[in-house]
Amino acid sequence: MRHLAKVSTLLALAVVAACSDTNKSTGPNGPAVRISSPSSGTVVVVGTPVTFIGSATDPAGALPDSALSWASSIDGVLGKGDTLRDSTLSIGRHTIRLTAINDSGLSASATITLTVAAPPPSMGLDTVATGLSNPVFVTAAPGDTSRLFVVEQTGAIRIIKNGTLLATPFLDLTSAVVCCGEEGFLGLAFDPDYQNNGRFYVSYDSLRVADTGAKSVIARYTVSGNADIANTAGQTILSVNQPYSNHKGGMIAFGADGYLYIGFGDGGSGGDPQGHGQDRTDLLGSMLRLDVSGTGTYAIPPTNPYASSAVYRKELWNYGLRNPWRWSFDRQTHDLYIGDVGQNLYEEVDVQPASSAGGENYGWNIMEGTHCYNASSCDETGLTLPVLDFDHSNACAIVGGYVYRGSAIPTLQGTYLYSDNCGGWLHSFVWSGGQATNQQDLPALAPGSGVSSFGEDGKGELYLARLDGVIFKIVPR
Repeated sequence: MRHLAKVSTLLALAVVAACSDTNKSTGPNGPAVRISSPSSGTVVVVGTPVTFIGSATDPAGALPDSALSWASSIDGVLGKGDTLRDSTLSIGRHTIRLTAINDSGLSASATITLTVAAPPPSMGLDTVATGLSNPVFVTAAPGDTSRLFVVEQTGAIRIIKNGTLLATPFLDLTSAVVCCGEEGFLGLAFDPDYQNNGRFYVSYDSLRVADTGAKSVIARYTVSGNADIANTAGQTILSVNQPYSNHKGGMIAFGADGYLYIGFGDGGSGGDPQGHGQDRTDLLGSMLRLDVSGTGTYAIPPTNPYASSAVYRKELWNYGLRNPWRWSFDRQTHDLYIGDVGQNLYEEVDVQPASSAGGENYGWNIMEGTHCYNASSCDETGLTLPVLDFDHSNACAIVGGYVYRGSAIPTLQGTYLYSDNCGGWLHSFVWSGGQATNQQDLPALAPGSGVSSFGEDGKGELYLARLDGVIFKIVPR
């Protein structure tokens, strides 16, 4: 949110790049080849006609159509001429090559990339609940398929049970929470063994004391004898001083390893004036990984990247984040997807594979997305750049989502969904081979402006929350 940070327009269907990735000649008398359309990186739906436009010249002038040949890395020979229209390209990532041979037998070629995607499945949004107070997160307890738990930024956890919003909050922390803007009750995570131990964790910003800033608090609570009501007494696990009122992050979740992950923003203001993003001696601008299985506060997992460091914070899992407002684990592969809100120009999605040993530096504030921040050049050595970034032409704050692993929409399997607080659109991609492939715009799922979060229920079906109090479910049509 610009207010949850900023996300920009995705440009999912037309990644604008240079006209040709390769433009080479075999010698001073050889041809010069250029592809002027489509742009490299363009994504089209299978069956959509694509018009390829190219040109080739040599010292004698423009070469005739018969000298120009088009080919695809997937489909082979496509045809000849400076203009070619094709609607039969196969699904996949193509390298399209235009080759020209002049009268002297000299040749050269230019290439672009083009992705042909499967058509989006038929889907829509059903309204699940209305009347909530600034809902910012939706989740379910392990093994629970009849209830959704909704975090209200103003300080309460509400339950939607069998489609009905219960009047009594599961937990009410309104008197302890500062709200709103980018502060408030921000996160909820159920212990993997919740069905047996009844423990869950919350993330919120505490009320300010005198002239000091709010604290980001992570606390443990337990359910009461009534499954729909939590005990009011909690235990603080961790608290962090916050210098400003924005960029809190606040998302928490358990990984498949049983550890609690916590995402903190850079502490706020603009441009990270205190340098938290690149500072491994503090907890801000980073993701933490804690062992909370004991009865005390927390222990450091021995496999944390800085667990034995005498200099850096042992809690850190990765760093270089600006405001990881919403992030998630793929419940099947356990890969970590981070929607990190940018400054004024670019938004990004980072993906950390499940095989990672941690310690990635995602670049803030050296980088904003894949771009140098406030500099004409910067040192990218050692940085892990996002798999996708986009500018602010139709957005302000990325809202990271989930990889779909439900059963209601089989054609959506393995697809990562994300949105934007201002743009109100919904876009998707499939992470494959280290790249964001099959990028699509899904207008049937556009939630409108004010979207604050995605959610996942016990069956892997996905939801959207909007700040005006509405919860939607993504459903087949």
